Amino acid sequence: MTHGELGSWRVGEMGSWGVGDSRWREKGREWPNPKSKIQNRMRCIQLVKHGIPGQFELRDVPDPEPVDDEVVVRVEACGLNHLDLWFEQGELPIPLSLPRIPGCEIAGKIAAVGPDAPDVWKPGDAVAVQSNLFCNRCRYCRGGKESMCLAPVMLGVQRDGGFAEKVVVPSRALVRLPAKVDAKISAALSLAGSTAMRMLTERVTVGSGDWVLVIGASSGVGSAAIQIARVSGANVIATASSEPKKALALELGAKHVVNTSDPGWPAEVRKLTDKRGVDVVVEHVGGETLLKCFECLARGGTIVTCGATAGKEVSLNVWSLFVKQQRLVGSYSRDRLDLEATLQWAADGRLQPVIHDVMPLAKAPEAYARLRSRTVLGKLLIAP
Repeated sequence: MTHGELGSWRVGEMGSWGVGDSRWREKGREWPNPKSKIQNRMRCIQLVKHGIPGQFELRDVPDPEPVDDEVVVRVEACGLNHLDLWFEQGELPIPLSLPRIPGCEIAGKIAAVGPDAPDVWKPGDAVAVQSNLFCNRCRYCRGGKESMCLAPVMLGVQRDGGFAEKVVVPSRALVRLPAKVDAKISAALSLAGSTAMRMLTERVTVGSGDWVLVIGASSGVGSAAIQIARVSGANVIATASSEPKKALALELGAKHVVNTSDPGWPAEVRKLTDKRGVDVVVEHVGGETLLKCFECLARGGTIVTCGATAGKEVSLNVWSLFVKQQRLVGSYSRDRLDLEATLQWAADGRLQPVIHDVMPLAKAPEAYARLRSRTVLGKLLIAP
């Protein structure tokens, strides 16, 4: 792996630990000693400069302190997402400030509670953290629609996240982990899995015998969507761009897999459905892929989309959309009920996480490079 692939931060090359010190010194620059045991401090990864790759530093910073109704969570695992790549690149349509600790798909145990935190939360409780930090005041939050909050904050983007030993969050963002769900399962499902859960159980309805096309079988959203659609009784067609990704889709329950490296793949989808097309498409790529999904869609069918990694703007044939009475439905983030349902499905064995690898904090830049290379099957996790 080259220096350019990993980003501009490196460990253990051409430097020395100061005697009795907690800093790594190299050519006038310093990094924290990963073995340092300084009291009331923690290790974290900070993004200090945007780019492809961005510049990361492993740092030693003060422990977060809870105020008001906040809690401190000792992070046991945190998932890596495309949101982290967008933040790394500085390509989110909101003001961004650095340095920032990324990481939004967090699970762990409560380490401390603030003075106004509800009594239901105690140190040692195993929790997942809802990544969309909602205001709890607007009309949407009061109605349980946190995904539509008028003043949301993205954990790991606008506020320090989970690529650290500890993170402080509002107590309202916590969801208790079921007994059969550990931190790694939660970190692999709490963002991507709950996104898919919302798409297929809240934004659209999937019935027994329906045909569902899932784009990107090996992604976090795709791997969860295949399972949710299958449990709902649907016939699942998935897309993949390699043999390992195809094998994963079939293992998760897809009946058929089409190869998106063939530009004529929508015709294959129509062939598999006797030229009728699919009832629902789970889409999270955008760009040209979104337009090709319309070629796969049956009359009266619905595309539900939650992402735009391949492009945010497309030219849509509106005539075909209304003549065929099709629907294009947006889905964003999750409500608390979606996250609770996702974790319960995992506890019941109906939804299994696909974990590609678990990596330490020191290898976070490598994890970003692997996700960027599109060779990951399922989820990459960071375990501090």
